[in-house]
Amino acid sequence: MPSVFKTLIACALLSSLAVSPTPAREVSARDQVKAMTRGINVLGYDPLWKDPAKARFQTARHFKIIKAGGFDAVRINLQAFSHMDASNQLDPAWLKTLDQVVKAALAQKLTVILDEHDFNDCGADPAACKPRLIAFWKQIGARYKDAPDKVVFELLNEPNKGLTDDVWNAWIAELLPVVRATNPKRNVIIGPAFWNNISHLSQLNLPEGDRHLIATVHYYLPMEFTHQGAAWNPDTPKTGVTWGAPAERARMKADFDGVQAWAKAHDRPVLLGEFGAYDKGDMASRAAYTAAAAREAEARGWAWAYWQFDSDFVAYDIKKDVWVEPIHGALVPK
Repeated sequence: MPSVFKTLIACALLSSLAVSPTPAREVSARDQVKAMTRGINVLGYDPLWKDPAKARFQTARHFKIIKAGGFDAVRINLQAFSHMDASNQLDPAWLKTLDQVVKAALAQKLTVILDEHDFNDCGADPAACKPRLIAFWKQIGARYKDAPDKVVFELLNEPNKGLTDDVWNAWIAELLPVVRATNPKRNVIIGPAFWNNISHLSQLNLPEGDRHLIATVHYYLPMEFTHQGAAWNPDTPKTGVTWGAPAERARMKADFDGVQAWAKAHDRPVLLGEFGAYDKGDMASRAAYTAAAAREAEARGWAWAYWQFDSDFVAYDIKKDVWVEPIHGALVPK
């Protein structure tokens, strides 16, 4: 085939891709964290994934609002297992939607974290989860291998239950080579077992030779405050719990200091991947807690991603089309 026709065909194929084919620059994990300082979790439970026509989140519009609202990154919560066939192949329609979501976020110059969020399935049945998780990263790794450096991968949200510290560390050693086969220098986010809890960070075993890794933790302590009245958490039924006393603030500082000590000892940058307080709590306390966590993270050079834009813990009221101002102001002070 004449070279001119090969060139035309290649150009046509590239133009059909939703994500820019420009190869990713190599960005250090630390510089990646600096670039995504203020983030927010999006799209985990939106109808968009099953029927884009019913989407609550309007990608082009809401990513623009997020960027204008002072945010640098979005953590896209992907529950991909329900969009796989019997051979663990991802639904082409779902992949097309994902391409459009990533393209819209990148158009706003937002860092995009692709977070595989099937943590409940994986914790309940690791044996069934593992081949699906491997298949997911093979497909996503290949699909986004030429995506810009602003696309970051997160192996799995909140490994738990059957994914003990030892099991999860063994999985990391298997999953990372799957990603590295197509994305040798892309930054990857990994957190400890027990729901990314800070208490298990010391058990996290990241391969020393891979310096394109970002450690993540989630912070919802004390649970009796942050999850008060949450129907899915029977351990926190009581409402009317406030937060903000000096001892409570001191506990948060001490908890974050512990994470920082680990980060320095292991020379790893940190993403506070989730934090916040459920809607049943007192708004003044929720805002105080949210502001304190965000500022403590920033003071230590971490990036953070608030849980979450829509649904519960809500930062943006989609029906009213406005930010929930106490929460937004706590996250991004004017």
